[in-house]
Amino acid sequence: MMTARYGGRLAAIGATALLTAAVFVLPAKAETDAKAVIQTYADIALAKYEDSLTTAQALDKAVDALLAKPSVDTLNAAREAWKASRVPYQQTEVYRFGNKLVDDWEGKVNSWPLDEGLIDYVAKSYGTESDTNALYTANVIANKKIEINGKKVDASKLSPEFLSGTLQEAGGVEANVATGYHAIEFLLWGQDLHGTGPGAGERPYTDYDLANCTGGNCDRRAEYLKSASDLLVSDLQDMVNDWKEDGAARKNLVDGEPNTAITAIFTGMGSLSYGELAGERMKLGLLLHDPEEEHDCFSDNTYNSHLYDAIGIRAAYLASYTRLDGTVVQGPSVHDMVKAADPAIDKELSDKLDVSVAKMEAIKARALAGEAYDQQIAEGNTEGNATVQAAIDALIDQTKSIERAVGSLKLNTIAFEGSDSLDAPDKVFK
Repeated sequence: MMTARYGGRLAAIGATALLTAAVFVLPAKAETDAKAVIQTYADIALAKYEDSLTTAQALDKAVDALLAKPSVDTLNAAREAWKASRVPYQQTEVYRFGNKLVDDWEGKVNSWPLDEGLIDYVAKSYGTESDTNALYTANVIANKKIEINGKKVDASKLSPEFLSGTLQEAGGVEANVATGYHAIEFLLWGQDLHGTGPGAGERPYTDYDLANCTGGNCDRRAEYLKSASDLLVSDLQDMVNDWKEDGAARKNLVDGEPNTAITAIFTGMGSLSYGELAGERMKLGLLLHDPEEEHDCFSDNTYNSHLYDAIGIRAAYLASYTRLDGTVVQGPSVHDMVKAADPAIDKELSDKLDVSVAKMEAIKARALAGEAYDQQIAEGNTEGNATVQAAIDALIDQTKSIERAVGSLKLNTIAFEGSDSLDAPDKVFK
């Protein structure tokens, strides 16, 4: 099984291994409690997506300010708004894997890695062609006509509809990421050309200055950025609606079998913990010592995105989320169910979730001290590599306890997302 979306650079790297865990088969007398757990899970999802929408709206306003008056200050403000928007969103990723509706939607907002030459100018070191992507250097910002699958396509209007309906995954290539957080990230920072050395992307504000334009096509770059920002807001609004009282995502869980919904909670926890975060987002980059494999590769914000993924996993177990306004959404949880079934396993898992978050915080501490995530995974950085590996080990260890927790609630087998980076690392180098 493969994680939802990688890019052309990972096309040859399969993630086929699976972890298995038992699934709780609910006794009739526990059904009311299970439904309360499911209701809390949905309430927290709504709160997280609402906070994600709020921060995306703030980002959209910061983009407006940048485009209205390009400057060092307005560009930096837009970058900070982008970073802030990642905090609540990353905590929603635990709703993937167990909820098909979320997985089907997620690629619109968080696909990565991307072949950025599709969107805008790139450095010579990027290259000019790819065996897997005909649009590797299409540079739609500079070209009002592009060719997709042998057909000429009018790209004169870089509207939200064009980005989402035509350019996103154009030619059936997943690396053609035209929308979402990472397309916006690239447009705000530009390429990080520092490799595993210090420094993030250094796009100048004048790339948006119509009077003193650098990079060419400042008007079209501004049009693209605005369309991508508007689209992010629209896509997040759709997901907020899906988790409201009559929303499809909530109804799929609340109106379905409690057993299926409880399974979804653990599936999201285990799959994000193991295959996605420990494997594809962390171990792969560490094995290759490749900064191109870090999640927020243009901004050097990866340490924060990984941390809030881990916090999101813990929150799904404990059913507690502190909103941006300081209010807490909490209620009956799978933690309560496991504690009732086997207090020792519950303590084991609770403790390990705390350890994983602490190991991620250690990565963040190094980043804030001046050693970015891409520097930490650099070849020869023994201490940095060890810090990242410690977090990977903690995620793997907690996944084993997630298996035990679900087993304590009994029976049936499910699969957690796997990763060749963890299960068959030799394949990564082929």
